[in-house]
Amino acid sequence: MLRSLLMKAQTGWSIADNVTTSTFTIMTTPSAPLRRLRAFFLLAQPPLLFQEGNTLSWQLIHTFIECRYRQNGDREMNHRIFVSLIAFVLLTLPLAGQSTKGYVPPRAADGKPDLQGIWTNPTITPFERPAELRDKEVLTENEVAELEARAAQTNVDAPPKAGDVGAYNRFWFDSGTKVVSTRQTSLVVEPRDGRVPVRPEAEAKRDYDLAHLTDSYEHMSVWDRCITRGVPAGMFPAGYNNAYQIVQIPGYVVILYEMIHNARIIPMDGRPHLPSSVKMWDGDPRGRWEGDTLVVDTTNYNSKGWIATSAASGRIKGIPQSEALHVVERFTRVSADTISYEVTIDDAKTYTKPWKVAIPLTRDPDYKIFEYACQEGNHAVENILRGGRLAETQGKK
Repeated sequence: MLRSLLMKAQTGWSIADNVTTSTFTIMTTPSAPLRRLRAFFLLAQPPLLFQEGNTLSWQLIHTFIECRYRQNGDREMNHRIFVSLIAFVLLTLPLAGQSTKGYVPPRAADGKPDLQGIWTNPTITPFERPAELRDKEVLTENEVAELEARAAQTNVDAPPKAGDVGAYNRFWFDSGTKVVSTRQTSLVVEPRDGRVPVRPEAEAKRDYDLAHLTDSYEHMSVWDRCITRGVPAGMFPAGYNNAYQIVQIPGYVVILYEMIHNARIIPMDGRPHLPSSVKMWDGDPRGRWEGDTLVVDTTNYNSKGWIATSAASGRIKGIPQSEALHVVERFTRVSADTISYEVTIDDAKTYTKPWKVAIPLTRDPDYKIFEYACQEGNHAVENILRGGRLAETQGKK
């Protein structure tokens, strides 16, 4: 009944199906502060706040108010609570601005959103939040301009340091010169501090592998070995080849990763996951549509890969994956040229709690994906191991 009245009163506004009547009950409590709060929500940004897929959760607001009521022991919301909640909303709006804003994505032949095309995600936004930005989730426009100007200045060739053989020059890199469009301070968005909750034993395993690279190929990155960049590691920005081609065909979605030319085939027909005894490097994906969002659920990982394989991932490069790894990805086309990509990573053997990464993907119809011939002519593994044996021989002399 209440929902029906609200929908009639808010002509032309879209109320998401997941907004429940109980959520609005607290909003209609006849106290003066709550009337002011309701007026702010309903009048300040109505199309944004009521839109399906918005990152601002009505249920979170409802829970926040209820908890403060129980804490205060009465039904009057004091001025401090009111100001705190308004501040929360204002801080969330920049991220909520990445919602669909009424955008209706084009449709594929089966009537589902058309995600096809080539999408890229190079960025200078760090994987984890830097210590100096510990309590800051979103950059200001001035901070963005300063960071991008600094990145442009450093994006130049420089001679290698003494004793260093050097690497590719800047022509071969495509690590980006811009922060992500959401202006978030890190690609990791949950936990709220932007830091991955890694268990100490997982970090110890990473450190051991990196310290013993010359001992055996098993300590090396699966990327260096030309096996895979991993899932979801393949979606994390690297120094180059940050392009992905999405193809939709009956019963499947295919994602072609430019790096290591890996084609990931995702069944969409509702079939169950493979038996738990079957383990794979990139897991066993199953896709489904939730409204206009493609959700990919991946399980059945082996314990041989890394959750991140690029140096751009900082301290998370080399963190091992276990057979308990469970990955849920969400692809939502929020504009003609943007897909909102989110991935939640859950592995109780490696992390103390689940964590989430959010990266906008940008459509680039002019981008050309070339074959990434990784194994052909790859002498890196052989030469690293040869160098290790030579060091051992010299150490015995």
